[in-house]
Amino acid sequence: MINQFDIEKLKRFREDNLPESELPSVYSLFAENENNLEFEKQIRLEFCEYVKNNPTEDFKLSPLLDRIHHMIHNKESKTKLTVVRIIYRWYSIAAAVLLIPLLIASGIWFSTQKSEDIIPAEKHVTTALYAPLGSRISFNLPDGTKGWLNSGSSLEYQIPFSGNRKVSMTGEAWFHVAKDEAHPFEITGGKSTVKVLGTKFNMNAYPEEKYVEVVLEEGKVQFTAPGIASAIEMNPDERLIYTSDSININITEPFKYSAWKEGKLVFRSDPMEEVARRIERWYNVDVKLMDTELKKYVIRGTFQDDSLEDVFRYLAMTSPLEYRIIDRKILNDGTFQKSNVLVYKKKI
Repeated sequence: MINQFDIEKLKRFREDNLPESELPSVYSLFAENENNLEFEKQIRLEFCEYVKNNPTEDFKLSPLLDRIHHMIHNKESKTKLTVVRIIYRWYSIAAAVLLIPLLIASGIWFSTQKSEDIIPAEKHVTTALYAPLGSRISFNLPDGTKGWLNSGSSLEYQIPFSGNRKVSMTGEAWFHVAKDEAHPFEITGGKSTVKVLGTKFNMNAYPEEKYVEVVLEEGKVQFTAPGIASAIEMNPDERLIYTSDSININITEPFKYSAWKEGKLVFRSDPMEEVARRIERWYNVDVKLMDTELKKYVIRGTFQDDSLEDVFRYLAMTSPLEYRIIDRKILNDGTFQKSNVLVYKKKI
């Protein structure tokens, strides 16, 4: 049972009016009463009282949430629950607005606490997301930005994130960037950088393809890269392709470049060479064009939930080509070789 002495101590803790010498006893209260419902009830009352007495205070939640995430991320391998993780568990149950003011009011968790359980704020944690070959994954970043990663793609960013919205990527990704004029969102892909405030766009930067592609759906983005004198500002429905020796912008249909996140493979008069690359990523196979003349072919079609066999059967019906699918084989090391698709010009 929590006594009146402890209740008074918690109130002084909330009001930031507790001598530093008494702080360890407060930490012990949290650690020793993890499953004490009466103690939890008292904590919630303290939260409510703080919010009631500070209705106009402007709480900056994002940086603090980033720090909590940072601490938990670095402690997750330990079996012993620290004081911070216990409070974080209660925070997850209670409304965020109730716990954050208490932490801000006390000021000790991120400024005066010197125990090993508190990780200095200046240290950063790099977080990486990865979409295995043949798969697609969605993601949500700490600032509210949402997106998708395509097959064989990766995305990296650092925690804390909200005040430093910089990510690096390889492969292909679709972004719906949360607007924050004070902190532009920057994406590095290859040697290029895309800077935005709030927008929707698709970006392709697979290293093996030796080009960067940006297709803008809405909003505006700025594109910079070596060899470009000044940033290029893109408008909706534009497609930018950058290589080491050229840059081209044309009007296009953005949907066909982002339909992959909805499980659709869309081609609109695309060259066969590009079609082959996209099929390779989609089905995690190797596609080999056995005749150079095939590169002149253009393909149009939409596929959803179609097998590899179905896709090439359709292509063979609508274009003068033939194909042969070689199934996967087990290699000497026990791993599987990718399936191979050999594409030939149809003999007349």
